[in-house]
Amino acid sequence: MRLTGGLGEVVWAQWDELRHAAAVIGTMLCVSVRPRYWVRPVRGAFVRQVVIIGVESVGLVCGMAVLVGVTVVVQLAVWVAQAGQSQMLGPLLVAVVARELSPVLIGIVVIVRSGSAMATELGIMKIGGQVHALEEQGISPFLYLVMPRVLAAAVSAFCLTIVFILVALASGYLFEATVGNGSRDLLLFADRVSSAVRPKDVLAILSKSILPALFAGASCCIGGLGVGESLTDVPQATQRALVRSIVGLVVISTVVSFLTYLR
Repeated sequence: MRLTGGLGEVVWAQWDELRHAAAVIGTMLCVSVRPRYWVRPVRGAFVRQVVIIGVESVGLVCGMAVLVGVTVVVQLAVWVAQAGQSQMLGPLLVAVVARELSPVLIGIVVIVRSGSAMATELGIMKIGGQVHALEEQGISPFLYLVMPRVLAAAVSAFCLTIVFILVALASGYLFEATVGNGSRDLLLFADRVSSAVRPKDVLAILSKSILPALFAGASCCIGGLGVGESLTDVPQATQRALVRSIVGLVVISTVVSFLTYLR
């Protein structure tokens, strides 16, 4: 009975956190489409978060994409050439690199690099009284702190995913053409990849890059603003937020992949 009761409490707590994150995301989406809420401080906060989450991660993302291009793209090209199925190169690259690897890797980068900083920063602001000071000044903490971060995480994750896909495919083609194991016809390579893209692939990339980022941003903001009065609560809140974000990334990616492969 104790085990069952403890399990029930954990499940109920996770369900409450999921509902809280869904409420934050829903409210953010409703508010973000209303121009009157985009006052100058909110616009400035959003731009800063895009720079921090997205622009500053471009170098890391490009480095990862080059490694994926040199390993995965080249290996797929070699396997396809050996099997005599050159027409399958495009669909394999789209499925493996664009639809599966890229959104997941970018999600991990956004969560680990920016999600932890987001939760820690908001937790310190909550303990230091800056959140209360914003309320006293008549500034909504949700508009100034939460909405810019969650929306910037989603926008940055999508843009970084596109950058990752392009760099991975380009580096794979250049490496393959340099070592001389495959065709050096750039137009043929581009045609094989572009012709393999289907509407469901575009929808899958959008869903697997934006939805986990929205959930991670909301979870990290909730964790940071939900700390107590002690600084020792910040690392624990950050850790819980990261775990929830990683689990959300895996679950959302799995569900989207399952729906994508359904006929």
